[in-house]
Amino acid sequence: MGLDIRGKESFMAITANDVKTLRGRTNAPMMECKTALTESGGDMEKAVDWLRKKAGSKIGNFAARETAEGRVGICLDTCGAIVEVRCETAPVSKTDQFIQLTTEIAKQIAAKNPANVEDLLAQASVAHPGRTIADRVMDVFAILRENIRVHRFTRLCGLVGEYVHHDGSVGVLLLVEGAKADPQVLRDVCMHITARNPVSATKEDVPADKLAKETEIAREQTTGDPKNKSKPANIIEKIIEGKMKTWLADNVLLEQPFVKDDTKTVGQLLSASGLKLVKFVRYKVGEIS
Repeated sequence: MGLDIRGKESFMAITANDVKTLRGRTNAPMMECKTALTESGGDMEKAVDWLRKKAGSKIGNFAARETAEGRVGICLDTCGAIVEVRCETAPVSKTDQFIQLTTEIAKQIAAKNPANVEDLLAQASVAHPGRTIADRVMDVFAILRENIRVHRFTRLCGLVGEYVHHDGSVGVLLLVEGAKADPQVLRDVCMHITARNPVSATKEDVPADKLAKETEIAREQTTGDPKNKSKPANIIEKIIEGKMKTWLADNVLLEQPFVKDDTKTVGQLLSASGLKLVKFVRYKVGEIS
């Protein structure tokens, strides 16, 4: 009687849907689910038991590791896509394999318009026929041995501009309306957004609770200033209005002085270029979203 020494994966191919199903049942990370299914010969119930038995082991702890580092990737084609892919350490985020994976995922999003991260992971890779995006993440995980997670993404179609900081830590995708857009103007505005990090695009977009909070702070600052104690109420209100105007100029994109020419606002720059701002998306690696 011969001994079969073939690897477990030769008996049954583990699909992305299998991994997704197990992840949905156990909330374990996809790399751990892949291992569990492989070790269990593709048997879902055995894989669940395997995960329970291995909980707390070194193999089962990849998901528990914090993924606070990573990169922002952007693809600009017919549509633009921005994605944040996270890993555990900064050195891994700078490896060729991780950079290439992030770029590949951005291209996938631009081309295939996934509905969410789970949909994205289940899609067949455009760059690697025969592999899913989940497979590609696992391929890179197998090399780098760090937890890798697609954290978030956005896809915009139309007149789109982009900018990614040289180290991949921050990226911006910008959507405008107009007959024609100068790519350099769009890139300059994206660079401005990267540097100034506006709270919103327009004054109307500022959340009501945020505006109320800032107005209350301005009021307390004004009424608490000894220099204003003898001033009438209408003057106090004008001072508060002035403070809020300054705050809006600092925090609302269209009101901000343009970083490359502070004699004009970003709104004036876009208007002079025949463009209307529709939306911007700014991702910074590790921020709470």
